[in-house]
Order: sequence, then C-alpha cells, then structure tokens
Amino acid sequence: MYYKFSGFTQKLAGAWASEAYSPQGLKPVVSTEAPPIIFATPTKLTSDSTVYDYAGKNKVPELQKFFQKADGVPVYLKRGLPDQMLYRTTMALTVGGTIYCLIALYMASQPKNK
Repeated sequence: MYYKFSGFTQKLAGAWASEAYSPQGLKPVVSTEAPPIIFATPTKLTSDSTVYDYAGKNKVPELQKFFQKADGVPVYLKRGLPDQMLYRTTMALTVGGTIYCLIALYMASQPKNK
C-alpha cells in the first residue's frame, strides 16, 4: 500500500501509487526550451585555445614514491626536521590549550569569596 501526507488531516493517508509519487498534485515541470543566458561570456573555439607551457616538470610521481615508501615513518613526518618541529609544536599547543581550558573550567566552577 502507498501513503501520502494529507494536507487536510496533517497525517499519512492511504493513496494510489500515482498519487503517492506526486504528492498534493505537484508534478515536475519539463521545460521545452533552454533558459535564457543572463551573464553570458563569449566562448572560445577549441582551435583558438592556447597551449600553456609550465616552467617545471611534473613532480607528483616522485613525491608519490617518496611518501609511499614503506620505511615505518608516518606520512606527516616523512620530510624530516621541519615536519617534526611542526608536529611537536602542534602537540605542545594542544596539550597546553587543554590544560588551560581545564584550569579555566575549574576556576569558573569555584564560588567567589566575598
């Protein structure tokens, strides 16, 4: 059995399949013409396109080999000292921020003495 939402009773009511798939008489509107273009920009033909020459070579395959190497080092520490410094700084700020939040929460939970 199929159900649809009744706008009159504000409840689900039994319905035929055609009514259940298009509730309250809403039917999709199919447009036969394309919508007008409001902010149209002139299009270039493919023969007019220019080929871009990039200065460097593609480094992605080399970086993939470097980062996928199975040497037991996590990806976020593969590049050595700069990654270690960023990681340790992030961990120190995280631990420090957590301690600061706990201290602020403790101080906020204590009643004020007059």
